[in-house]
Amino acid sequence: MNHVSAGRTAVGLRRDLEILEVLRSPEATRGSGLSVTRISELTGREKSQVSRALAGMREEGLVDRDPGTLAYRCGWRLYALAAATGESRLVHMASPFLRRLVSQIRETAYLCVLRGHNVMTLLTEPSPHAFRSLGWEGLTLPVTQTSAGRVLISDWEDDIVRTSFSDGVMQPAPSIPPLRTVDALIRELRLIRTMGYAKVDGELEEGLVGVSAAVRDFRGRLVAAINVGAPRSRLHSQLDAAGRLTLRCATQLSRALGYTGSSIDPGTERADATLHAGS
Repeated sequence: MNHVSAGRTAVGLRRDLEILEVLRSPEATRGSGLSVTRISELTGREKSQVSRALAGMREEGLVDRDPGTLAYRCGWRLYALAAATGESRLVHMASPFLRRLVSQIRETAYLCVLRGHNVMTLLTEPSPHAFRSLGWEGLTLPVTQTSAGRVLISDWEDDIVRTSFSDGVMQPAPSIPPLRTVDALIRELRLIRTMGYAKVDGELEEGLVGVSAAVRDFRGRLVAAINVGAPRSRLHSQLDAAGRLTLRCATQLSRALGYTGSSIDPGTERADATLHAGS
Protein backbone atom coordinates (compact mmCIF):
# COMPACT_ATOMS: atom_id res chain seq x y z
CA MET A 1 0.00 0.00 0.00
CA ASN A 2 1.45 3.40 -0.99
CA HIS A 3 1.45 6.48 1.22
CA VAL A 4 -1.55 8.03 -0.55
CA SER A 5 -3.69 4.90 -0.10
CA ALA A 6 -2.61 4.55 3.53
CA GLY A 7 -3.51 8.18 4.16
CA ARG A 8 -6.96 7.77 2.65
CA THR A 9 -7.55 4.65 4.71
CA ALA A 10 -6.53 6.47 7.90
CA VAL A 11 -8.82 9.41 7.09
CA GLY A 12 -11.72 7.02 6.44
CA LEU A 13 -11.08 5.20 9.69
CA ARG A 14 -11.03 8.48 11.63
CA ARG A 15 -14.33 9.49 10.07
CA ASP A 16 -15.91 6.14 10.92
CA LEU A 17 -14.67 6.51 14.49
CA GLU A 18 -16.24 9.97 14.67
CA ILE A 19 -19.60 8.42 13.81
CA LEU A 20 -19.16 5.67 16.41
CA GLU A 21 -18.25 8.27 19.04
CA VAL A 22 -21.49 10.11 18.25
CA LEU A 23 -23.48 6.85 18.51
CA ARG A 24 -22.10 6.22 22.00
CA SER A 25 -23.10 9.68 23.23
CA PRO A 26 -25.84 10.06 25.88
CA GLU A 27 -28.17 11.49 23.24
CA ALA A 28 -27.93 8.26 21.23
CA THR A 29 -27.93 5.78 24.09
CA ARG A 30 -30.80 7.36 26.05
CA GLY A 31 -33.12 7.25 23.06
CA SER A 32 -33.61 4.85 20.19
CA GLY A 33 -30.48 5.93 18.31
CA LEU A 34 -29.73 8.77 15.90
CA SER A 35 -30.93 9.57 12.40
CA VAL A 36 -28.57 10.09 9.48
CA THR A 37 -29.48 13.79 9.55
CA ARG A 38 -28.63 14.14 13.24
CA ILE A 39 -25.35 12.23 12.87
CA SER A 40 -24.47 14.52 9.95
CA GLU A 41 -25.15 17.58 12.12
CA LEU A 42 -23.08 16.30 15.04
CA THR A 43 -20.10 15.28 12.91
CA GLY A 44 -20.22 18.28 10.58
CA ARG A 45 -20.19 16.05 7.50
CA GLU A 46 -22.34 15.83 4.40
CA LYS A 47 -25.44 13.68 4.82
CA SER A 48 -24.55 11.60 1.74
CA GLN A 49 -21.08 10.86 3.14
CA VAL A 50 -22.52 9.81 6.49
CA SER A 51 -25.12 7.62 4.79
CA ARG A 52 -22.45 5.79 2.75
CA ALA A 53 -20.26 5.30 5.80
CA LEU A 54 -23.15 3.95 7.85
CA ALA A 55 -24.09 1.52 5.08
CA GLY A 56 -20.58 0.08 5.10
CA MET A 57 -20.40 -0.16 8.87
CA ARG A 58 -23.82 -1.78 8.98
CA GLU A 59 -22.63 -4.54 6.64
CA GLU A 60 -19.79 -5.28 9.08
CA GLY A 61 -22.04 -5.25 12.16
CA LEU A 62 -20.48 -2.09 13.57
CA VAL A 63 -23.83 -0.27 13.58
CA ASP A 64 -27.46 -1.40 13.65
CA ARG A 65 -30.46 0.38 12.07
CA ASP A 66 -33.92 0.28 13.58
CA PRO A 67 -36.27 -0.96 10.81
CA GLY A 68 -39.08 1.27 12.05
CA THR A 69 -37.42 4.60 12.82
CA LEU A 70 -34.32 4.06 10.62
CA ALA A 71 -32.24 5.38 13.53
CA TYR A 72 -28.73 4.02 14.02
CA ARG A 73 -27.10 2.53 17.12
CA CYS A 74 -23.78 0.87 17.89
CA GLY A 75 -23.84 -2.65 16.47
CA TRP A 76 -23.42 -6.17 17.80
CA ARG A 77 -19.80 -6.50 16.65
CA LEU A 78 -18.68 -3.57 18.77
CA TYR A 79 -20.25 -5.15 21.85
CA ALA A 80 -18.68 -8.52 20.99
CA LEU A 81 -15.25 -6.91 20.62
CA ALA A 82 -15.69 -4.99 23.87
CA ALA A 83 -16.70 -8.15 25.72
CA ALA A 84 -13.74 -10.07 24.34
CA THR A 85 -11.35 -7.27 25.23
CA GLY A 86 -12.79 -6.92 28.74
CA GLU A 87 -12.62 -10.64 29.40
CA SER A 88 -9.05 -10.86 28.10
CA ARG A 89 -8.04 -8.15 30.56
CA LEU A 90 -9.99 -9.90 33.30
CA VAL A 91 -8.19 -13.19 32.66
CA HIS A 92 -4.81 -11.44 32.58
CA MET A 93 -5.43 -9.64 35.85
CA ALA A 94 -7.02 -12.63 37.60
CA SER A 95 -4.21 -15.09 36.93
CA PRO A 96 -1.84 -14.07 39.78
CA PHE A 97 -4.73 -13.87 42.25
CA LEU A 98 -5.84 -17.40 41.38
CA ARG A 99 -2.27 -18.70 41.71
CA ARG A 100 -2.03 -17.15 45.18
CA LEU A 101 -5.38 -18.69 46.18
CA VAL A 102 -4.27 -22.14 44.98
CA SER A 103 -1.06 -21.81 47.00
CA GLN A 104 -3.18 -21.13 50.11
CA ILE A 105 -5.96 -23.69 49.63
CA ARG A 106 -3.99 -26.20 47.51
CA GLU A 107 -7.06 -26.96 45.40
CA THR A 108 -7.97 -26.03 41.82
CA ALA A 109 -9.32 -22.52 41.29
CA TYR A 110 -11.41 -21.18 38.39
CA LEU A 111 -12.49 -17.82 36.98
CA CYS A 112 -16.09 -18.03 35.74
CA VAL A 113 -18.51 -15.71 33.94
CA LEU A 114 -22.22 -15.73 33.15
CA ARG A 115 -23.48 -16.85 29.73
CA GLY A 116 -27.26 -16.57 29.71
CA HIS A 117 -28.47 -19.08 32.32
CA ASN A 118 -25.15 -20.92 32.27
CA VAL A 119 -21.77 -20.39 33.85
CA MET A 120 -18.62 -20.60 31.72
CA THR A 121 -15.01 -21.05 32.86
CA LEU A 122 -12.51 -18.55 31.44
CA LEU A 123 -9.42 -19.63 33.39
CA THR A 124 -8.27 -22.66 35.39
CA GLU A 125 -5.41 -22.66 37.89
CA PRO A 126 -4.68 -26.32 38.77
CA SER A 127 -3.89 -27.59 42.23
CA PRO A 128 -0.71 -29.50 43.13
CA HIS A 129 -2.80 -32.60 43.89
CA ALA A 130 -3.19 -35.52 41.52
CA PHE A 131 -6.92 -34.75 41.27
CA ARG A 132 -7.25 -31.95 38.75
CA SER A 133 -10.32 -30.83 36.85
CA LEU A 134 -8.61 -29.55 33.71
CA GLY A 135 -10.09 -28.58 30.38
CA TRP A 136 -13.07 -26.60 31.69
CA GLU A 137 -12.28 -23.43 29.71
CA GLY A 138 -15.14 -22.60 27.36
CA LEU A 139 -17.50 -25.23 28.79
CA THR A 140 -20.83 -24.20 30.32
CA LEU A 141 -22.94 -25.56 33.17
CA PRO A 142 -26.37 -24.56 34.56
CA VAL A 143 -26.07 -21.69 37.03
CA THR A 144 -28.28 -23.35 39.63
CA GLN A 145 -26.03 -26.42 40.01
CA THR A 146 -22.77 -24.60 40.74
CA SER A 147 -21.60 -22.26 43.45
CA ALA A 148 -20.08 -19.97 40.79
CA GLY A 149 -23.37 -19.82 38.91
CA ARG A 150 -25.31 -18.91 42.02
CA VAL A 151 -22.81 -16.18 42.86
CA LEU A 152 -23.11 -14.76 39.36
CA ILE A 153 -26.87 -14.28 39.77
CA SER A 154 -26.76 -13.41 43.47
CA ASP A 155 -27.57 -9.74 42.83
CA TRP A 156 -30.66 -10.52 40.76
CA GLU A 157 -33.96 -9.25 42.18
CA ASP A 158 -36.40 -11.95 43.34
CA ASP A 159 -38.87 -11.20 40.53
CA ILE A 160 -36.11 -11.57 37.91
CA VAL A 161 -35.20 -14.97 39.37
CA ARG A 162 -38.84 -16.07 39.27
CA THR A 163 -39.25 -15.07 35.63
CA SER A 164 -35.94 -16.65 34.64
CA PHE A 165 -36.35 -20.08 36.28
CA SER A 166 -39.15 -22.51 37.04
CA ASP A 167 -39.51 -25.43 39.45
CA GLY A 168 -39.52 -27.73 36.43
CA VAL A 169 -35.90 -26.95 35.60
CA MET A 170 -34.71 -26.96 39.22
CA GLN A 171 -33.85 -30.65 39.19
CA PRO A 172 -30.10 -30.99 39.74
CA ALA A 173 -28.18 -34.11 40.65
CA PRO A 174 -28.69 -35.38 44.24
CA SER A 175 -27.62 -32.58 46.53
CA ILE A 176 -27.20 -31.84 50.21
CA PRO A 177 -29.65 -30.19 50.78
CA PRO A 178 -31.56 -30.35 47.48
CA LEU A 179 -32.22 -27.10 45.62
CA ARG A 180 -35.29 -28.07 43.62
CA THR A 181 -37.55 -25.00 43.64
CA VAL A 182 -37.25 -21.36 42.69
CA ASP A 183 -38.13 -20.39 46.27
CA ALA A 184 -35.19 -22.47 47.49
CA LEU A 185 -32.93 -20.75 44.96
CA ILE A 186 -34.07 -17.31 46.13
CA ARG A 187 -33.33 -18.26 49.75
CA GLU A 188 -29.90 -19.49 48.68
CA LEU A 189 -29.12 -16.24 46.84
CA ARG A 190 -30.09 -14.21 49.93
CA LEU A 191 -27.74 -16.37 52.02
CA ILE A 192 -24.92 -15.77 49.52
CA ARG A 193 -25.43 -12.02 49.80
CA THR A 194 -25.22 -12.30 53.59
CA MET A 195 -22.17 -14.60 53.72
CA GLY A 196 -20.31 -13.13 50.76
CA TYR A 197 -19.66 -16.54 49.23
CA ALA A 198 -21.54 -19.61 48.03
CA LYS A 199 -20.86 -23.27 48.72
CA VAL A 200 -22.13 -26.52 47.20
CA ASP A 201 -21.82 -30.13 48.30
CA GLY A 202 -22.35 -32.86 45.74
CA GLU A 203 -24.77 -30.83 43.60
CA LEU A 204 -22.77 -30.90 40.38
CA GLU A 205 -21.19 -34.30 40.93
CA GLU A 206 -21.39 -36.71 43.84
CA GLY A 207 -18.33 -36.41 46.07
CA LEU A 208 -17.31 -32.91 44.95
CA VAL A 209 -17.59 -29.69 46.95
CA GLY A 210 -17.01 -26.09 45.95
CA VAL A 211 -17.02 -22.45 47.05
CA SER A 212 -17.27 -19.23 45.04
CA ALA A 213 -17.19 -15.46 45.55
CA ALA A 214 -18.07 -12.48 43.36
CA VAL A 215 -15.69 -10.24 41.41
CA ARG A 216 -16.87 -6.68 40.66
CA ASP A 217 -15.51 -4.01 38.35
CA PHE A 218 -15.01 -0.28 38.89
CA ARG A 219 -18.72 0.34 38.32
CA GLY A 220 -19.68 -2.20 40.97
CA ARG A 221 -21.03 -4.66 38.38
CA LEU A 222 -20.73 -8.35 39.16
CA VAL A 223 -18.51 -9.47 36.26
CA ALA A 224 -17.12 -12.85 37.35
CA ALA A 225 -16.84 -15.42 40.11
CA ILE A 226 -13.80 -17.11 41.58
CA ASN A 227 -14.48 -20.76 42.31
CA VAL A 228 -12.60 -23.49 44.15
CA GLY A 229 -13.56 -27.14 43.66
CA ALA A 230 -12.21 -30.30 45.28
CA PRO A 231 -13.10 -33.84 46.40
CA ARG A 232 -15.35 -33.85 49.44
CA SER A 233 -12.87 -35.99 51.36
CA ARG A 234 -10.23 -33.24 51.19
CA LEU A 235 -12.11 -29.98 51.60
CA HIS A 236 -15.50 -30.60 53.21
CA SER A 237 -14.38 -30.06 56.81
CA GLN A 238 -12.77 -26.74 55.83
CA LEU A 239 -15.28 -25.54 53.28
CA ASP A 240 -16.18 -22.33 55.13
CA ALA A 241 -12.52 -21.46 55.66
CA ALA A 242 -11.96 -21.98 51.94
CA GLY A 243 -15.00 -19.80 51.25
CA ARG A 244 -13.59 -16.96 53.30
CA LEU A 245 -10.23 -17.21 51.53
CA THR A 246 -11.98 -17.22 48.16
CA LEU A 247 -13.98 -14.16 49.20
CA ARG A 248 -10.79 -12.36 50.16
CA CYS A 249 -9.19 -13.28 46.82
CA ALA A 250 -12.25 -12.09 44.88
CA THR A 251 -12.31 -8.83 46.84
CA GLN A 252 -8.62 -8.20 46.13
CA LEU A 253 -9.16 -8.80 42.42
CA SER A 254 -12.18 -6.48 42.53
CA ARG A 255 -10.00 -3.78 44.09
CA ALA A 256 -7.46 -4.26 41.29
CA LEU A 257 -10.29 -3.73 38.80
CA GLY A 258 -11.16 -0.43 40.48
CA TYR A 259 -14.02 -1.50 42.76
CA THR A 260 -14.33 0.73 45.82
CA GLY A 261 -17.38 -0.78 47.53
CA SER A 262 -17.69 -2.33 50.97
CA SER A 263 -14.77 -4.34 52.31
CA ILE A 264 -14.67 -8.02 53.15
CA ASP A 265 -15.44 -9.55 56.51
CA PRO A 266 -12.43 -9.14 58.84
CA GLY A 267 -12.89 -12.80 59.75
CA THR A 268 -11.27 -13.75 56.45
CA GLU A 269 -7.94 -12.62 57.81
CA ARG A 270 -8.03 -15.73 60.04
CA ALA A 271 -8.84 -18.10 57.19
CA ASP A 272 -5.23 -19.06 56.37
CA ALA A 273 -4.53 -20.47 59.80
CA THR A 274 -7.94 -22.16 59.99
CA LEU A 275 -7.50 -23.88 56.64
CA HIS A 276 -3.93 -25.09 57.02
CA ALA A 277 -4.40 -26.24 60.58
CA GLY A 278 -6.47 -29.18 59.34
CA SER A 279 -4.61 -29.94 56.09
